[in-house]
Amino acid sequence: MSSPAADLARHLARNAEAVCRHYLSNGHREGRYWLVGDVANTRGRSLFVRLSGPDHGKGAAGKWTDAATGEHGDLLDLIAHNRGLDRLRDTLDEARTFLALPPDQIAPRHDRLPVPRGSPQSARRLYAMSKPIPGTLAQRYLHSRGILTVADGDPLRFHPRCYYRPDDDSPTETWPALIAAVTDLGGRITGVHRTWLDPSGRDKAPIASPRRAMGHLLGQGVRFGVADDVMAAGEGIETMLSLRMILPTLPMVAALSANHLAALLLPPTLRRLYVARDADSAGDSAMASLCNRAEAAGIQPFVLSPCFDDFNNDLCRLGLEALRLSLCQQLVPQDVVRFLALATAATG
Repeated sequence: MSSPAADLARHLARNAEAVCRHYLSNGHREGRYWLVGDVANTRGRSLFVRLSGPDHGKGAAGKWTDAATGEHGDLLDLIAHNRGLDRLRDTLDEARTFLALPPDQIAPRHDRLPVPRGSPQSARRLYAMSKPIPGTLAQRYLHSRGILTVADGDPLRFHPRCYYRPDDDSPTETWPALIAAVTDLGGRITGVHRTWLDPSGRDKAPIASPRRAMGHLLGQGVRFGVADDVMAAGEGIETMLSLRMILPTLPMVAALSANHLAALLLPPTLRRLYVARDADSAGDSAMASLCNRAEAAGIQPFVLSPCFDDFNNDLCRLGLEALRLSLCQQLVPQDVVRFLALATAATG
């Protein structure tokens, strides 16, 4: 049985050149292909879209590949990347809007419209231009921090040449970067966090500020799983990924800083909150503030404390089993059964 997405993808493929002229206007046609730099409409020849062919199978019209990154897909995937859309419903709406216009009314995009630097739109474009992390430098970096597994649905990606400027008066540099999507409670991307990496993949890049976030951040965070009645929250991405090694089914959010952790928005369905504190004065202050807000909202707060500075240090210095034991002693008993036991079965 055909799905609405498949039907739209076929309809787009029958109008592949019009789609390319609209969304990839910085490219051009060569024979049966449209050539452009990437899904974000950068000038170049790395990405190619097949303009003619059968509706499906080998050589199908509308199929595209980026030779530089290995990414590929159909025209629905291309529209999602190009527009920075992370929900299928929004992508389908965008495609329907495009297809409702007669061909002579589809205005080509002669230039990709600029967006304010550091804005949510800019953040969504960067995330869309990044690629999944398996097999990349980002995966190697996480492995060096003891984080060996990242779930398919986690909001982490990799960009091989992410812009970095030390300050407004300095030239722009490019470094490989781990990219994390910052989302609101509804799952919409409002920002991104960048961790620039050393080309070896063994450490962060040797620059003044290897971690930066942009977009609308206050109250939002990098979300791992969808929270219902129980959730864990902390500051750093690596901190929460370390906990996720032990508790892979417990929804978590990284707020990215102590101040943002204190201001984190909590889901209305939440009944129990674990706050993974960083062991410093800023971490203690953020933990106390968030716990007070949770209690005022009728949510039970519980504090998870590391043995060292944070839980990633615990993972690297103590190992997986010692961290598991430490968390077992700090969780509510029903959550040991609900979350920790599943992790033991999955990794044991």
